[in-house]
Amino acid sequence: MSAVIHESAIVDTGAELGDGTRVWHFVHVCAGAQVGNNCSLGQNVFVGNKVVIGNNCKIQNNVSVYDNVYLEDDVFCGPSMVFTNVYNPRSAIERKAEYRDTRVKQGATLGANCTIVCGVTIGKYAFVGAGAVINKDVPDYALMVGVPAKQVGWMSEFGEKLPLPLSGDEQARCEHTGTVYQLQGHELKVIS
Repeated sequence: MSAVIHESAIVDTGAELGDGTRVWHFVHVCAGAQVGNNCSLGQNVFVGNKVVIGNNCKIQNNVSVYDNVYLEDDVFCGPSMVFTNVYNPRSAIERKAEYRDTRVKQGATLGANCTIVCGVTIGKYAFVGAGAVINKDVPDYALMVGVPAKQVGWMSEFGEKLPLPLSGDEQARCEHTGTVYQLQGHELKVIS
């Protein structure tokens, strides 16, 4: 098995594409990019040189994954969401040596049209709502909405909002999987 690449896509020599990865119309994958197995790169996606994308990631239409962005397995990037890699860009000043790393941990969802300001880490299974602007680290399982984004709840690994306060020592069970989550202070943990 190998990657499936649409004839209009450009995959530069040296780019690594995993088995079962699908590259759709008008995509450009740069030479240094590493893309895992069973990923989907939607129409008009750009993947920079210094990018690592894990397995089973879905990058929807019109997303640019710039240098210094690292996606773990099972990350979903909604249509037209935005990554940045320079914190204070100016057209007349080159700042390629100042790129900040952005890390998106396993299972996180980045909603349509959200913006991820460089230098942050999005926790595992976090859920960033459509149009939100993330300018600070996001905890595991956090539900983030607004501009700038604020945490408004917790999400299960299945992608459902859990009936929990933002802090405390509470438990909740995912209706779909039966997984039990517990708040431990300001962190959510899977306990069974």
